[in-house]
Amino acid sequence: MSESPIQALIFDCDGVLVDTERDGHRVAFNMAFKELNIDAHWDIERYGDLLTTGGGKERLRRHFDEVGWPVAREDQRDQMVIDLHKVKTGFFLNIIESGALTLRDGVARMIDAAFEAGLKVAVCSTSNERAVATLVWKLLGDKRSSRIQIFAGDVVKHKKPDPAIYHLAATTLSVEPTKCVVVEDSHIGLSAAKAAGMNCIITISAYTASENFDAADHVVSNLDQGVDLQLCEQLVKYRKETA
Repeated sequence: MSESPIQALIFDCDGVLVDTERDGHRVAFNMAFKELNIDAHWDIERYGDLLTTGGGKERLRRHFDEVGWPVAREDQRDQMVIDLHKVKTGFFLNIIESGALTLRDGVARMIDAAFEAGLKVAVCSTSNERAVATLVWKLLGDKRSSRIQIFAGDVVKHKKPDPAIYHLAATTLSVEPTKCVVVEDSHIGLSAAKAAGMNCIITISAYTASENFDAADHVVSNLDQGVDLQLCEQLVKYRKETA
């Protein structure tokens, strides 16, 4: 059997492994606002707009830059964001532990197929590392999660759409970017993956249906719509042939 042209299968977390944004992260942010007596509430539409900014702490800063900060002194803002995000992460972990969130279709199947083929598997996310690790462990189990490398949160200085997290993953995993297939759900993630020189499949999520995915190598509603390792191999081979 010939060697697979793919070296790694890499997943975003939110919207890809699980459709977490609307009923997970958004809910947890609102719980944190209430817990810390901050006059803010993100409805579904507002949170969808904020998702055009990568990273939870970055979304908090953007929101308060736009509507006004609850603290008067500028030098207090960073600590407020840190405190808010820490409380929000605790609420989000509780949501994960409750079993309210479930894997998207085809995720476990693709991860198992990648392991069977000897590929490296990773998750690259702008979300808090502890939250991502907990979600991966809770929904994919010990056996799978122990073999999945996680790159998340502030592990890089610049978040998606900057390609830094994918560059870090390629270096750490010792793989060639052109031989990696990334699964993303947003234009921000797509931009990061392509800027890193990787192939990218889009699985459209609840918040991203209207985004422009012209640069994607393949677009589906979920991974059970014809996505398998054979398709991933074809994407990598086609890229090599047309390079």
